[in-house]
Amino acid sequence: MEFITAFRKERRYIYLVTALGILSCVCILSAVRSFVWYSLLLLLLAVALFATMIYAVRNHRAKAVTAVFDGLHEDLLQRLFDRYARRSAIWMLLVLLQVLDIVLSIVHMSFYYSALEILGNLFGGALRLSFCAFFLIVNLLKLRWLHRQWAFERWSDLCREYRFILITFVIFLIPAVGLCYGFERIFVLDISAFFTFMFAAWIVVYSFLRLNRFTYSTKNHARAVLAVALTALVAFGAYKFLSRDIWLTQPYINTVPYLYEGDSDISYDESNGVYTMTKTEGDFRILQLTDIHLGGSALSFDKDLYALQAVRALLEETRPDLVIVTGDLSYPVGLSSFSFNNTAPVQQFAAFMRNTGVPWAFTYGNHDTENYAATDVSEIQNLYQSLSWETSHTLLYPYVQPDVFGRNNQLIEIRRGDGTLNQAIFLLDSNAYTGEGFNKYDYIHDDQVQWYRTETLRLNKEAHKTVPSLVFFHIPLQEYQTAYDLYEQGSDEVQYFFGDKEQKVGSSEHPSGMFEAAKELGSTTGFFCGHNHLNNYSIEYEGIRLTYGMSIDYLATPGIARMTKQRGGTLITIHEDGSTEISRVPLESIEQTPSMITKDLFMAKEK
Repeated sequence: MEFITAFRKERRYIYLVTALGILSCVCILSAVRSFVWYSLLLLLLAVALFATMIYAVRNHRAKAVTAVFDGLHEDLLQRLFDRYARRSAIWMLLVLLQVLDIVLSIVHMSFYYSALEILGNLFGGALRLSFCAFFLIVNLLKLRWLHRQWAFERWSDLCREYRFILITFVIFLIPAVGLCYGFERIFVLDISAFFTFMFAAWIVVYSFLRLNRFTYSTKNHARAVLAVALTALVAFGAYKFLSRDIWLTQPYINTVPYLYEGDSDISYDESNGVYTMTKTEGDFRILQLTDIHLGGSALSFDKDLYALQAVRALLEETRPDLVIVTGDLSYPVGLSSFSFNNTAPVQQFAAFMRNTGVPWAFTYGNHDTENYAATDVSEIQNLYQSLSWETSHTLLYPYVQPDVFGRNNQLIEIRRGDGTLNQAIFLLDSNAYTGEGFNKYDYIHDDQVQWYRTETLRLNKEAHKTVPSLVFFHIPLQEYQTAYDLYEQGSDEVQYFFGDKEQKVGSSEHPSGMFEAAKELGSTTGFFCGHNHLNNYSIEYEGIRLTYGMSIDYLATPGIARMTKQRGGTLITIHEDGSTEISRVPLESIEQTPSMITKDLFMAKEK
């Protein structure tokens, strides 16, 4: 059939040129938010895609052949018209929904961000818009080609429907923008989600009432369309809700007292991003906390509150000079935490620590910047920098970071009152996932190890001796498993100090050169990690102490809120001669702790 052959050929051409056009636009958008050299590559790719599209259009026009229509295909043409007319109307509505979401987001962000920052933050919305625009354009081009073959009587009805949709959208958009702007300016309240939801609800109503107004067939297709639209609406609304900042723990945070009893002088070197803490006399105490796992949602509120109460109890008990959080401060894992938001937990914990007055630093964990979280890596880094020392005078997050792999690699110097270097604290990003499969954990990469080596040698040279150091990260090295296996075999190659191993060591399948580098340099006396919430052992292997921090987690691991023995912190005491002592601080050992309150609460619920 000549007509069907021509239509199939035209359809392939439509998909090709539309994909090339959309991809070129996506490359341009990506170039706006990328580094300079990467932007140039993306712009070149966009030009190449656009040129290919132009070539395809010209080549198609030169070879275009009018389809032979014999009148026997009238019923087929009408069915095709109905199909693509309905699809184009629905995709047009979805495109307008994305446009509404982007416009209202711009209104909200215009109060807080520069124009360039707004462009970067809207990238996700632009990708959704591109996806919807692809299918809208494809269906419109198919309709246009069909109309060239046959003068459809319902064509004018379809054009009127398009005008109706666009006019309705404009009538809805103008007051929505005005009200969003007014509420943001007067009440500092973002109501854009309400208008987005209302327009999405109107799409559902439209699909049910008007889809047959411009088609030949009077058969009601609304049920299927309504089911799909409702599913999309619920999914979209749920994601938008679970991505919101929810601050239900703020009343408790406001009651947290000032707890800092240290007397360290803290300075920051803007040239290399190194913080220096100088303690006049006495021991320097570091409290390691790990896997706090704040959800930041309405449904994780009680567990978030328990976690903050636990941290407060540990701070009151240990009175540290510095807190180091070894990863997974937040937990934006949808159905587990009922939130995709990974900014609210950061801001809440920063506000909590600011009230205590205790200086703190952290390493990233695998959950802090999940791919499906509402905020990406660069935005989270910008957030941490905005909450850092110049603003909070508690968070020691570097404004300048070494040019190596990872989201944050940091050096903190601990000095004595006479200015001599007592201890070097390395915070290394063990990264998140390799991308080679589901939950395939990453590792400390070679350039990070080289940076650690270079900084260690520099410190040794400046001090004219081997400077002792401690290294903190999230995902354990493979040597944690090796050392424990030797301990279970009764080997004298290891020395066991304390703790339990209740689960498999969750190290990467890729070996890291970190342990060998530390052993070769001979300066690092201890490694500290988190990640596995039920492991909290400390064991020495080949001269280096390998310690799992006690976790805080009430949320991530199923049933862990009812468990108590693994919960707590790790206290590292650095003496003036550079030697260290490491001890566990179980939450159970602290009188009237949130851990015991939580245990009693769950027991009461079970009864």
